Amino acid sequence: MVDEKNPEIVSEAEEAVNLSEVLKIRREKLAKLIEDGRDPFVKETWDVNAYSGDIKQDFEKFEGKKVSVAGRIMAKRGMGKASFFDLQDRQGRIQGYTKKDIIGEEEYAYFLTYDVGDIVGIHGEVFKTRHGEISIKVEEIVLLSKSLQVLPEKFHGLKDTDMRYRQRYVDLIMNEDVRNKFMLRTKMLREVRNYLDSRGYMEVETPILTTIAGGANARPFETHHNTLDLDMKLRISNELFLKRCIVGGLDRVYEMGKMFRNEGMDTRHNPEFTNIELYEAFADSDKMMEITEQMISQMAQNSLGTMIIEYQGKKFDLTPPWNRMTMEEAVLKWAGEDFSKVETDEEAQVIAKKHQLDDWQTLTRGKVIAELFEEFCEDHLEGPIFITGHPVDISPLAKRDSSDPRITRRFEAYINCWEVANGFSELNDPIDQLARFTAQQKALESGDEEAHPMDLDYVNALEVGLPPTGGLGIGIDRTIMLLTDSSTIRDVVLFPTMKPIGKKDEGNQGL
Repeated sequence: MVDEKNPEIVSEAEEAVNLSEVLKIRREKLAKLIEDGRDPFVKETWDVNAYSGDIKQDFEKFEGKKVSVAGRIMAKRGMGKASFFDLQDRQGRIQGYTKKDIIGEEEYAYFLTYDVGDIVGIHGEVFKTRHGEISIKVEEIVLLSKSLQVLPEKFHGLKDTDMRYRQRYVDLIMNEDVRNKFMLRTKMLREVRNYLDSRGYMEVETPILTTIAGGANARPFETHHNTLDLDMKLRISNELFLKRCIVGGLDRVYEMGKMFRNEGMDTRHNPEFTNIELYEAFADSDKMMEITEQMISQMAQNSLGTMIIEYQGKKFDLTPPWNRMTMEEAVLKWAGEDFSKVETDEEAQVIAKKHQLDDWQTLTRGKVIAELFEEFCEDHLEGPIFITGHPVDISPLAKRDSSDPRITRRFEAYINCWEVANGFSELNDPIDQLARFTAQQKALESGDEEAHPMDLDYVNALEVGLPPTGGLGIGIDRTIMLLTDSSTIRDVVLFPTMKPIGKKDEGNQGL
C-alpha cells in the first residue's frame, strides 16, 4: 500500500512484486540473446590491457590511446543515438561513451538492452568530455556475462549488515570502502611476510587436521576420517608442529593461516580466524617482544603511512618501544592485591573468595592472579603495552622464569585493551613439559574442555632436543581491525561464519 503522506513509499509485498517482474524481464532478455546467437555465457576471455584507476591517474599517458577494459555496468544514461555508462573494474569506475554511428545500429540496439550489473568488455579510445570527465569512446562492446539479479540501489540499497556479510559479493560490488579494506588487508599481510622473509624466516605449512588439538587452551572442532575410521580435530594452533620444525633444524619458521576454535562469537571472535605463529631458535621472549612491536608498527607505517593509528575515536602510537608491566604489577594497580606477600594457594583462595571468583576454593595462586587480571586489569590496557610474568598454571608451554619458578617467560601484547599477541621463551625441558601435560590432561578429564591434551609425540620431540627458542603468535584479524578502524571482525573477514537464516541466535554476543 502507498503511504498517503509519502506516496513514494510502497509496501514490501509491492516491492517484491516489482522485483519479480524485473527478474522475469532479465531472464526474457537472456532467452532473446541466446535465440539471436548471442549467449553471454559462451565467451571465455577478454584481453584486458588497462584499468580505470591507471587511466585516470596517468591520463596524459593514455589520452588518445586505444585501450581494452572489462568490468560491470553500474549506471546507464541514454541520450538517443548516444549513451554514457559507468564501468566498474578492480580499480574503480570509468565512464564509457557509446554512439550508434561508431559501434553500429545493431550493436547499439543490443547495448540499450543491457542492464546495470551486466559484465562487458570494451575497446575504445581514451578522451576527456567537454565537462572534463575522463572517459572511453567505445568502438566495440561485448556482453561477457548477464546479471540475472538486481543490484541494490546505490543510496538506499545494501544497508542490512547481516545481508552484507552473507552476500559479500554484492557488498564488494556496491561499497568501494569495503573493496579497499580487503585490498589493504592483503597489503598488510604482505608486509608481515616481507618483514619475516627479510630476516631469514622460512614459511612452512603444518597440518590442519590433527588427532590432538594442541598448542593452546581452547575447545576444538571435531570431525571424522572415514577411510581410517579415525576421530580428528581441526587445529586450534600450529605451535607444536612449528616447534617440531625447530627440533629438526629449521631455525626460523613461520606459518600464517586459519585456526579453528569451537567457542563463542562476538565482535572480536570468529570460529575460524587468521593467525601467524613464528619461532626462532636461540632467541627468547625479549626478542619476540621486539619483533612484535617492530612488525605491527611497520605494518602500519608501510600500509597507512603512519605509526599513529585511530580506532573508534581513540589514538594509539605504535612507535617502539612499547611499555611493559608484569601481571602481578597490574593486579596490584587495578585489583589492589599485592601477591608479592602471598605464598600459598590457601592465602590466594582467601583473596579469590573476597572478590567472589567462581570456584574460588579450587583455584591455585597462579590462577587467582590470572583471573583477577582478566576481571580487573584488561579493560585498562589501552596500550600498546606488554604484560609479562604469567603464572605457570596458565602457561603450559612457556619456560619458567629462573628468578621465580612460579611464573614463566611469557608475554601478551595489548592494544585498545585487546590481546593482539602472545609469546614465550619456549619450554624445552621434556620432563617439565610432561608434568605440565599430565596436570592439564587431568583437568581435561575432569571436564575442562579447554585444557591442553597430552601429546606424547611432542614430548618425544623435546627429548630429541629443542634448542632455546622464542615463539610468537599474533591475531591477524584483530590487528587488522585496529589498523583499519573496523568495529567488528566480520568487517575484515571476507566470508565470516553466519548462522543459517531462521536459526535461533544462541550464544552470539554483539554481532
